[in-house]
Amino acid sequence: MQKTEKLYSDIPPTRLRNRKEKMRKAHNYKFWTWIADRVFFRMLSHRFYALRIKNLEAFKEKRNPNFPCIIYAPHMNWWDGIVGYNLMRRAFHVRPRMMIEEMNRFPLFSLIGAFPVNKASAQEALKSLKYIVDDLKSPDLGFWIFPQGIVKPPNYRPIEFQTGLAYVALNAAKKHGGINLIPVAVNYTFLREDRPECLVEVGEPIIITADNANFDRHEFTLKLQHDFEKLCDEQLASFSKGEVVGYEYIFRQDLPWNRKIEKKLKNIALENIEE
Repeated sequence: MQKTEKLYSDIPPTRLRNRKEKMRKAHNYKFWTWIADRVFFRMLSHRFYALRIKNLEAFKEKRNPNFPCIIYAPHMNWWDGIVGYNLMRRAFHVRPRMMIEEMNRFPLFSLIGAFPVNKASAQEALKSLKYIVDDLKSPDLGFWIFPQGIVKPPNYRPIEFQTGLAYVALNAAKKHGGINLIPVAVNYTFLREDRPECLVEVGEPIIITADNANFDRHEFTLKLQHDFEKLCDEQLASFSKGEVVGYEYIFRQDLPWNRKIEKKLKNIALENIEE
């Protein structure tokens, strides 16, 4: 019988493999962004029945449009980055920034807004944090970050943040005048279709300005992770009760002809029962 592999590790890949990571600045070249928009959307739409989002109006109406955004989400699997990119482009409409470990394997990603992080040491990781602090000066930028710092099992509790998110938020606000923090709960689940769906819930934005960016980074991290765990738990609780309401479709697959007939017959049956 084949042994199962260890799926999760507390050691970041760059520290585990101890490989040097070349620093590359992030760019948003129109041609490569055009390519990435189509490739990453196609990848997602071929694997998932739908991508849905809830409370998008919180992002549109409650953030400060004069400040860039830091969007943070849980990190559960390989799809998280693809989902994040599609959300930034198709829901939030921001120029992407994403910090990718071992980006030396995917150097082209620097052309569409990604930059590397090397977690072999705290000093190396700090270089990437300082880079994004300097870069977050335009209000049309969105920096997608996984503050847990490493892939965790789905719905892992307790949610624990590293301090990188608070470091970037506080220093970017001081340096450029302000920043929006946008928490995003993400879940992958099967509902009533034969393929999984990705459901996203946007939390209430946290606006930090240069005037109030003077609190303790560790205490702020604890508050962020507590509030984020509450957001994720509430999303999970609603699923367990069958309450999948208030979600808008970013995309939804067209059903094949046999499923369309099946749904039509079910609707007819339900109408007859109600009569």
